[in-house]
Amino acid sequence: MGLVQHAGKNEAGDGLGSFHHAAARQLAAGRGMAARASVDALDSSWQCIQSDLFAWWNQHARDLPWRFGRATPWGVLISEVMSQQTQMSRVVPYWLAWMAMWPDAKSLADASTAEVITAWGRLGYPRRALRLQECARVVAQQYDNELPRTYEELLALPGIGDYTASAVMSFAFGGRIAVIDTNIRRVLSRVFLGIESRGGASTKPERELAERVLPKDASASVTWNQSVMELGAMLCTAKNPLCGQCPLAGSCAFLTAGRPGLGERRTRPRQHFLGTNRQVRGMVLDALRNIGVEQTSKNAEKNGATGQLATKKAGETSKVLSRDQVEALWADQVQLDLCIASLDEDGLIEILPDRSLRLPQ
Repeated sequence: MGLVQHAGKNEAGDGLGSFHHAAARQLAAGRGMAARASVDALDSSWQCIQSDLFAWWNQHARDLPWRFGRATPWGVLISEVMSQQTQMSRVVPYWLAWMAMWPDAKSLADASTAEVITAWGRLGYPRRALRLQECARVVAQQYDNELPRTYEELLALPGIGDYTASAVMSFAFGGRIAVIDTNIRRVLSRVFLGIESRGGASTKPERELAERVLPKDASASVTWNQSVMELGAMLCTAKNPLCGQCPLAGSCAFLTAGRPGLGERRTRPRQHFLGTNRQVRGMVLDALRNIGVEQTSKNAEKNGATGQLATKKAGETSKVLSRDQVEALWADQVQLDLCIASLDEDGLIEILPDRSLRLPQ
């Protein structure tokens, strides 16, 4: 089940040499000497790469609750949306609580907006929660509460882009499709082309490479997508790759070339969090969430309800953050008002006539 025979032919009989040399030239055109090891890397034994990678995956894959066939397709979609720009370790408890409350699209569609925003907690980028609920309503109403099984239909759902649609097709439905995220691009670029992937939008050569090295067998392609992504997350990291522990160290063109341009992945300066509008928006949402959670927790103690039920019912309260409480959150009132206006525009809060705030009902 090798990716490529050593003679340079894939399973469909296509010559790979011209593709790889063309891809290397296109990448080199924009990155100069960074592509010097590409030809050597692309002549490696792909069957050995796949075998070594799969053996590593079987032994070291993280036991995440949505993996290994234990989650519904809807659960896989939720995990992918939650994981965008968020560490997996942070996602797991939120995913477990979320799926316990809303195990399918219909249950999420029927929830109040306040419940959804409260349950999203501190995952960040809370607009994702609203888009998920929009997606749930479409799935519940138009697809009889079952995720559609084609890439085009998934892509048409609210808030679902190329990566998420491809990931669901592969990880939930076992389809043969190239999944392309930052980790996968970095691993493939390093291993096969010997150059650093610098982030930003994926390039045509990178997408062509991902599609070309994808195993022909559908089952193997799912394992390939998962294992390459896992390798990028755990070992082949952006700044400090653990090459000494990598199963592909002996086949990696990037390592052979001396890791040229290591870490050159950012196209703009790193954004700081402290003092930003993102921090202020988060403070406002946290204050609103905590009002509901605090009140329902007291009710839960009286009624013997579980903490999880209390969180679910948080949105059922109509607790309001007074204007005085709002102004006490942040000293810069101009910035605070701008952030409140943006939260209102995004549909994440409601501004009442007396300028107090509450979560959408």
